[in-house]
Formats: sequence, C-alpha cells, structure tokens
Amino acid sequence: MEINDPTPAERRLRRAFATGAEVDFRDESGDTAGRWGPERTVRARVLRTLLLDGPREPGETAALKLRGARITGTLDLRDATVENVVHLTHCRFDDAPLLDGAHLRYVSLRDSELPGLMATRARTDGNLRMTRCRFDGPVRLDGARIGGVLLLDSAELTAGEAAGTTLRLNHLAVADDLYAPGLSVRGPVRLDGADVAGSVDLTGARLESAGPEAVLHAQSLAVAGDVLLREARVTGRTDLRGARVAGRLDLSYADLSHPGRTALRASSATIGELWLRAGPAVRGTVNLRRSQIDVLFLDSEKVTGEVLFNSLGYTSLTPHEPAEHRLALLERDGDGYVPHAYEQLTAAYRRIGDDHAARLVQLARQRRHRRTLPWYGRLWGFAQDVTVGYGFRPLRAAGWLLSLLAIGSVAYALHHPQPLKAGEAPPFSPVFYTLDLLLPVISFGQESAFAPRGWYQALAYALVLTGWILATTVVAGVTRAVSRQ
Repeated sequence: MEINDPTPAERRLRRAFATGAEVDFRDESGDTAGRWGPERTVRARVLRTLLLDGPREPGETAALKLRGARITGTLDLRDATVENVVHLTHCRFDDAPLLDGAHLRYVSLRDSELPGLMATRARTDGNLRMTRCRFDGPVRLDGARIGGVLLLDSAELTAGEAAGTTLRLNHLAVADDLYAPGLSVRGPVRLDGADVAGSVDLTGARLESAGPEAVLHAQSLAVAGDVLLREARVTGRTDLRGARVAGRLDLSYADLSHPGRTALRASSATIGELWLRAGPAVRGTVNLRRSQIDVLFLDSEKVTGEVLFNSLGYTSLTPHEPAEHRLALLERDGDGYVPHAYEQLTAAYRRIGDDHAARLVQLARQRRHRRTLPWYGRLWGFAQDVTVGYGFRPLRAAGWLLSLLAIGSVAYALHHPQPLKAGEAPPFSPVFYTLDLLLPVISFGQESAFAPRGWYQALAYALVLTGWILATTVVAGVTRAVSRQ
C-alpha cells in the first residue's frame, strides 16, 4: 500500500530503508526523553508498507533501522512474511505491535517502550531482542519459534490485574538461549511446555505476583542446558512440575518467598543438578516429590520450612553434612513418615563411605516409624531401641548383659539359694548362676540345681524375663541390620 502523504520523518525513513541505513531521531546526546514531536513521529502503517513492499536499491540490502522514534497506530504484521531485518530501538509505541503468526528474519526492540506485544505463533529465523524494553501490558509469545536467542535481559514488564499473565511463553521453542538476566516482571510468567535448546538465564531476575497462581509457571519445561535463577528474587510460587533440565537448575543465593504456601514445586521433574544453596532461606514449602535428580546440592540452612520428599530419587547429595542436619530436614516432611526418604539418605552416605552417618539415619528411621505404630508396637520398638538401638548399636547389649550380671552376681553371692537336692548339687557359683538365668539357650547346670526364695526368687524371674527380652531384641535388631547391608 502506497503512502500518499508521508511526513518529512517518514520520507527520510523511506530513503534509508532502501539501502539498510539507520535513521536516528535522538538528539546529539542520544536522549529520547524529550518531546515526541512530529519530527520524531512515524505511523505504524508506514512501517508495515516498508516491510512488505518497500523500495529496494540494486546491490543493497534493505532493512528497517529506526532509533528514537514515536510510532503511532498499530504495527499489524499478523501472518505476514518479512524478509528484512527489523531494528526498532529506543522507540516508543502507542499501541502494542501485532505479530501473531508472522515470519520474520531478525527483530530488535532494544530499549523501547511498549504497551505490550502480541506475537503468538510468530517465527524468527534469528534473534528476537527485547533488551531493556519496558512493557506496560502483557507480552504473548505462545507457540512462537525463535531461530536464535530470545533476549529479555533487564526488561521490565508490568500488567494490570485484568491482563492476567504478564509474560506468556507457553510452548515456545528457542533454538538457542533464553537470555533474561535482570528481568523484572510484576505478574505471572508462564513457560508451560516450552522447549529451549540452550539455557534459560534468569540470573538476578525479579519476579513478583500477588495472585494465587504461580509467579513462574513452567510445567513440562524442557531445557537442554541450565536453568539459572542465581540471586533471583521470586515472590510467589515457582512451579517446575514435570520439567526436564539436562544441566543445572541453579537456585544459589535466590530469594524464594511464598510464606504458608509452596515456594518451590519441582515434582515429577528430571534434573541433572539441583542447587539449593547459600542466600536467604526459602520461605515456604519445597516440593520435590517423585523427581529424579543426579546431583542434589542442598544446604540444610537454605531449606528450613516444610519439605515434600516422597519418592524423590538422587544419586549424589552434597555438601557432606552431619546426619543430624539432614534428619532434621526429613522430620519436617509434610507427608509424615516417608521410608523412601530415609533409604535415599542412607544410600547417599554409604556411597561416600560414611557408614556411621548411614547407621544414624537408619536408627532415626526406626524411631520415626515407631511413632506410627499402636501402643504395643511402640512399646516393643522402645525395648529394641533401648537395648540394642534396633541392631545399629549392638554394644548396648553387652552393656546391659554386664550390668545385669553384676547385679545378679552380687545379690546371690550375699545370699546363696538352697540346693534342690542336698548332696547332689554342684558347688554354687553366683556368676554362672546369674548367667544361667540371663542366657535362655546356654545352661551351666546352676539354675536347675538351686532354688532361691523370697525376693531372690523374684529377682531370678526378672533376670529370666530380661534375658529373653534382651535375646529377642538382639536377634531382631541384628537381623534387621544385616538385611540392610
């Protein structure tokens, strides 16, 4: 469509387009904050005409390179094919551009101000650059295909409550990186089903949402590289359920805050390395149910609230911390007693050769399990714990045996029991008589030859009963310990 009434600014742009030259409407200092007068104003329909049917100079590459302009009207390129490079930097758009379904070569909107951007199903052969852009409305890139890098570094996005999601990138496909360090978004960000062939860099990002939904909603996100949220501040839920991150999910120094609710949900995810370390403690629940992680880098001081670790699997756990610190974490599991979590922690300690810590974890597991049993089960478990530490502290049995042996030996040395058959009984030995009472299997011939009376008989019954309990708990505990090995 031919423009019959072009302004001087538009005529200048038309001449530059034919050779790919840049038009800069800023003053000598590069300032764009002054007046947006007619000398700096270009109509969006003029841009559309140039991109779809602009003049070409022989031997030159036509391109739209405009800097520091006010663009009035709506730049409507829906379902259009644009073969030229598009640079609209330091510009101010009165209306949100419409790029839905468009096929573009390369687009840069760097340092521009826009009321939003509609680019669902759009496709670019190269980069889509929105570095330091300021959006006052929603940005839609659902189903878009970016052939290079998607750059949102230091961009600022704000949308009203009625706008819903501020940044929507559902089912986005990026052939390189999603590069957005320093990104600031007030409102929900959605990355459901997105596929990034490189890495997602949100280092130092500021994501905030007051609504009930997740502030970062990235279910089934697939990333071939890393997802970096180092030093990010996220107010609301970070939802990575079902995500697949081949590299590192790095939350080092990140401030995740959603008090009383879930702050991080990475359940049913497959992650190469998950780093939850340093920086402020997570304020909210951490949900890692059913996830598979190769290396779990988890500082106990980073996660001080409720956790959900049911069916979480990991190969390596770092850094090496005392078992007491890790057990305190499992005590806060919102699912209650989860045997799998204790088994995973035991295996992690055994892989690095810390058998002592592994035994402590198994002992804590038995004690936690005891709290779930009826009263008689808790009583029997308490007996096993006190006597042999469920088989993980077998030296306790020797201590109990020596203590009872000393008590019985002293008591019966002071008062010998009467022989059952005078003249036929062997010489009395208080030590071996007590051993006969304590050891239910071994017999030294003392118990059957002598019969105590009074409270000495009661002591004998007590020693026999204690011996049976001690023997049973030892067998049960040792059997359990051996089976764990």
